[in-house]
Amino acid sequence: MKKSMLTLAVVLAMTLTACGSTGGAATESSAVPESSAAESAAETTEASSEAAAQTTEAGNDALKIAIVSSPSGVDDGSFNEDNYNGILSFIGKHPSSTVTPVKEPTGDTAAAVQAVADIVADYDVIVCCGFQFAGITQVAQDNPDVSFILVDAFPADAEGQDTEVENIYAMQFKEQESGFFAGMAAALETKSNKVAVVNGIAYPSNVNYQYGFECGVKYVNETDGKAVEIVELPSYAGTDVTGVNVGGNYIGSFADAATGKVVGNALIDEGVDIMFVAAGDSGNGVFTAAKEAEGVYVIGCDVDQYDDGANGDANVILTSGLKVMSTNVDKALETIVDGSFAGGNVTLGADTDSTGYVSADGRCQLSADTITKVDAAYDKVKAGEIVPAANFNGITPDDFKAE
Repeated sequence: MKKSMLTLAVVLAMTLTACGSTGGAATESSAVPESSAAESAAETTEASSEAAAQTTEAGNDALKIAIVSSPSGVDDGSFNEDNYNGILSFIGKHPSSTVTPVKEPTGDTAAAVQAVADIVADYDVIVCCGFQFAGITQVAQDNPDVSFILVDAFPADAEGQDTEVENIYAMQFKEQESGFFAGMAAALETKSNKVAVVNGIAYPSNVNYQYGFECGVKYVNETDGKAVEIVELPSYAGTDVTGVNVGGNYIGSFADAATGKVVGNALIDEGVDIMFVAAGDSGNGVFTAAKEAEGVYVIGCDVDQYDDGANGDANVILTSGLKVMSTNVDKALETIVDGSFAGGNVTLGADTDSTGYVSADGRCQLSADTITKVDAAYDKVKAGEIVPAANFNGITPDDFKAE
């Protein structure tokens, strides 16, 4: 990833949530403890040990944890919830620990940093979910006894440059890999030979999903002799954080299901029968459009969204592209308990089983032949033999060639 591009993205981006279900509505303009289905679980964990010791020294597993998320909250069915589930997994093994979800209701970058600053004195660990939290560097440096887990961003210094901080463990993901598997699945399963990817806003992770998807389709066309078309609506083309037109189908929001349905229906009218959806609550509108059509499927993202695809006795989810955040959040919390926690910036992909797709029986509708072909490509991606295009890895979908 080119540092200059990423840092400009930090300056310009606000909230980032790739895909999922509707979160609870925010009612205040400042960060507040969440009021959602997840809150009851949080209250249970809080009650388990309100008076527990609040230090992070090795051997003490009574951590007081906060998770600060975007307006869609920790019950969004996808990005935020997967991070939250990683914390719940940790607490299942360390029941004296507690978690409090905090929802930053505006999505503004300055507000996101302030939300963390407002609570930092009260917690041992703060998990920050999204690109909008890249500016927590100074807060972390001013509070060296607090451990931070930053998901989908690297911390930025005062000049907006990527930096590493001793008490921030920051993880990004190679969404282009998951997008690649989604593109392959769509190209192998389409009946109309027309597929599409629908995104929320052209933030780096969403462009990564788009570019990876386009590469996956191109790979199938070149290796299977197919001629699958990627359909784009010019009026919904995306502009990335550097001002480049990246094409695609961008709704312009992660919280506009109505427009999501409009875009979904427009693509269906163009003959598209499979859509990869990375659009937050806006994606629910695309799901609805697919459910109201005949023979149209969607591919979920970030987590297994099969349950969201239920449509009477049928299901519109073909598969889901995965970004495995929960496991990595859980692992990071374990390092705090065992005393091995260290700050640093990591980019996670298939080589650490952090990207992938759903192929389990009963959780997808892929043919055995498709699974065999995608699995073979997965091994090549994992080995570095296939490198899909990404927003800032120096490769574009036009440059990508099947090896």
